[in-house]
Amino acid sequence: MQSVNYVQDFGTDELKYARYGNTPNVEALERTLALLDGAEAAVVTSSGMGATASAMMALLRPGDHLLASSWIYGGTHHFFMSELRTLGIEVTLVDPSDPRVWRKDARPETRAIFLETPVNPTCRVIDLSPIRSFTHAQGIALVVDSTFASPINFRPLEHGADVVIHSTTKYLNGHHDVLGGVVLGTSSFIDEVREKVKYWGPAPDPFACWMLSRGLKTLGVRVRQQNANALRIAQWAGSQRAFAAVHYPGLESHPDHQIAREILSGFGGMLAIELAGGAAAADGFLRKLKLFTHAASLGGVDSLVIEPRYSSHSRMTPEERAEMGIPDGFVRLSVGVEDVEDLIADLAQAIA
Repeated sequence: MQSVNYVQDFGTDELKYARYGNTPNVEALERTLALLDGAEAAVVTSSGMGATASAMMALLRPGDHLLASSWIYGGTHHFFMSELRTLGIEVTLVDPSDPRVWRKDARPETRAIFLETPVNPTCRVIDLSPIRSFTHAQGIALVVDSTFASPINFRPLEHGADVVIHSTTKYLNGHHDVLGGVVLGTSSFIDEVREKVKYWGPAPDPFACWMLSRGLKTLGVRVRQQNANALRIAQWAGSQRAFAAVHYPGLESHPDHQIAREILSGFGGMLAIELAGGAAAADGFLRKLKLFTHAASLGGVDSLVIEPRYSSHSRMTPEERAEMGIPDGFVRLSVGVEDVEDLIADLAQAIA
């Protein structure tokens, strides 16, 4: 229902209030999202960053230590390194390609480990198995941002994660018309997150929740088509001299291909390419595209293209981006559900 005010029952203190996240369509949406990821409970928020912030604020206190992958979304990176530190929470970023780094850099005050998989925008895939045994033994929460995968391709709770985060703006909605996020985990933890949402304010809009519920009805159909389209495009792109590298976990050349085959149900609709001519070639390439829209989001039915140096990772220096595997000339593609031959033809004419 498109309302933020509800008739209250007499004789009860269970106030139905939109900011509390307990109105009918919100609760129905949260039950659906929990079922999709195999979680006990879920809490939806007004954005993906709202979900990340609320989850981490429920886990961490002043004096605690967060151990995080350095391969993370630029907004999350800024939140960890600037906002959390102002609250007295120490953060260490590590290279997740070394499975021993989590144990080596953990401290007695480490309360959580955070990572993305697959990674934005490099499409690297991180194996949770060497991490989960350590976190469970030490009582450390393992938090996974699974936005790139969606529950159709990967369900981190089945692989040892304690908390899962999605930007529902992306695949879960799938139509580039809703902003939102979700945190999933145990019922007791979600109760703590809900308190943060209630008083810090990132509660979702009722209409956005209705729109997200609508988008979920086609999630499986959309993601499977996006998986197929992206794999076909990645295979074609790998044969083009204009591209110095193609990053897609479905390719045998990808460094995490074997891990992806073992843990993912689908390789995803996200891929990245590096233009052989660097930044100048990328600029020319983007200007010539006609079907791919130059826009910063991802996961929808329409194909999008963006340069991380101007969007998600613009706060970083070129050297910092290159160290993360994002050199100048790196372009991220979010593949939609259009006819794949049309999409390939668009890419081909842009490099002709």
